[in-house]
Amino acid sequence: MPRGSATTVAARAWALSTVLGDGVVFSHLTAARLWPLELPREQDNEPLHVAVRHPGRAPRRRGVVGHAIADPEVRAVVRHGLRLTDGASLFCHLAPILRLEDLVAVGDALVREPFRQAAGDHRPWVARGALEARVAAYRGPGAPAARRALTLVRSGAESRKETEFRLALLEAGLPEPELQVPVHDAAGFIGRLDTLYPRWKVGGEYEGDQHRTDRVQWDRDLIRYERLAAAGFSIVRIAAASFLRDPAGCAARVRARLLDAGWRPDP
Repeated sequence: MPRGSATTVAARAWALSTVLGDGVVFSHLTAARLWPLELPREQDNEPLHVAVRHPGRAPRRRGVVGHAIADPEVRAVVRHGLRLTDGASLFCHLAPILRLEDLVAVGDALVREPFRQAAGDHRPWVARGALEARVAAYRGPGAPAARRALTLVRSGAESRKETEFRLALLEAGLPEPELQVPVHDAAGFIGRLDTLYPRWKVGGEYEGDQHRTDRVQWDRDLIRYERLAAAGFSIVRIAAASFLRDPAGCAARVRARLLDAGWRPDP
């Protein structure tokens, strides 16, 4: 489990699981944190959400919110030893709770197909087609928001912040970039770019603070960006702090680089 709020939720969920009946699953925000999916920071005293199939009675106690769910499509899955609602249903249940960009990030994570599979945790967690079918049939709370978010879900983002960066580019009126694009030069593989506009050879790289603090990463980045520049690529490096402070300004930097490369917005 990752550090921070999810660890707290996990400890409380494990304690609660010892007294829950067989038909009870963790749901909504709790299931998302336990999955684990990247979400906004946990609120103080955030309750645990659990669900049972209607007409069963959901557990209710201090710090626990119970849900009776009539939707026959909801399934239980086991992750990290705890019973959770299935990923496609979870996406739908989060739709009335999360902001659009956070729901898109959840969808991106669910359908992501990584280049290297983690042992014992095969991806994608939900096939794109299965998520589309689930959202199309969903008629519960937040259905319009789920459908809107699904149109923005892509499989390439490797983090919530990368999703937010992509959405900031779209919000700025830029064309949709390709994601996690492998780039080569005459010497071979250079790396994968978070976002790339191949036609104009302009890319954007979101960089967390480890790119600054990790000396090995720093050296690797220097060499990689030298090779990219020599191969004719123009890369905008977006620091995490800059994006947090001014996402529109970061998108404007990419826009300026695209204009320099010959891109023109539609009239």
